[in-house]
Amino acid sequence: MSGVAPTHSTADRAPDPSPAPGGRARPERGAGRIRGRLLAGYVLRVVLIALGYYAGGLVGLLWHVSVEGATVTPFWPPTGIAVACLLLFGAGVWPGVTLGALLVVNGIGPLSLTSVGFIAGNTLAPLLSCALLRRTGFRTDLDRFRDAVCLVFLGAFLGMLVSATVGTLMTVAGDGLTLSHFWPVWSAWWAGDAVGVLVVTPLLLALRKLDVPRDRARIAEAVALAAATAALGLLVTRSTISLLFLVYPLLVWAALRFQLAGAAVCTAILSVSATWAATDRAGVFARQDLIEGMITLQALNGSAALTALLLAAVTAERRNTQRRIAAACDDLAEMVEVLAPKGRGPRNFPAGGRTGQRHV
Repeated sequence: MSGVAPTHSTADRAPDPSPAPGGRARPERGAGRIRGRLLAGYVLRVVLIALGYYAGGLVGLLWHVSVEGATVTPFWPPTGIAVACLLLFGAGVWPGVTLGALLVVNGIGPLSLTSVGFIAGNTLAPLLSCALLRRTGFRTDLDRFRDAVCLVFLGAFLGMLVSATVGTLMTVAGDGLTLSHFWPVWSAWWAGDAVGVLVVTPLLLALRKLDVPRDRARIAEAVALAAATAALGLLVTRSTISLLFLVYPLLVWAALRFQLAGAAVCTAILSVSATWAATDRAGVFARQDLIEGMITLQALNGSAALTALLLAAVTAERRNTQRRIAAACDDLAEMVEVLAPKGRGPRNFPAGGRTGQRHV
């Protein structure tokens, strides 16, 4: 007998287990379902952004004015809606902005060269604002002074140059607006879009993380502040006496006590009241011509938004710094407790101080 183990032929070997039918199809089906859900979520976001843009456009068109024969709005909320949505959901949802602008244009009249310029400008301007803000490390919490400054000067003032320029140029090319009237129309267009970003974008960013206070006294204070802002806003904007400066104490109160949420809500209330009075030619706007009234309105809206937003950001940044300092002190105290000799922790040091040295 040989000591070598007998070999088995290929026919004698057990066949290798074959993969279960559909074994590869299941992962593919799961991936397909995930892609389908992601696509459905993306389409839903685009549709909701378009509807929100369209709703904001309907609100803005309530207060339109005619400057040199061109229709402009001194307060255009859709730009603020577009910038906020692009910041929150990413630049990939820009079709929602385009679709919303198309819905607004379709509600005004048939498509024209001016309409194409409106759609293009109102899509490119928020995209530029979002890109500039992201380049600076912008945080949507708006709890730093630099974030507020970037939103004002990059998101509103610089970014909206695109929509105003493209829209006005297309109006010149399509509707026969003369070049001599270019700058009045351009300035009104730019101011309306910029105010929309200054007012609506902080409001949406604040409402996203709104924390309703549990303290009844604080709730009553917030309601009283909003009611006082609404009442005083109507009073000062429709009074024949120039009392517009009286609203600033309320804006300061809102920014100091409620930070971004309070500042954004009160600024929005004031902007709506002022725009309403300006388009009705009421109060201080009654004795001014259209251009002077638009300048007064944009100066009020811009300065109010700038003051409230920057003060709220500074207040939030200071409070965050105080919290970090308090947390660092607590961590340091815990570390001393661990490292100190037994019975000589920071709470057991003698009256001579926390260094363990006794007075002689």
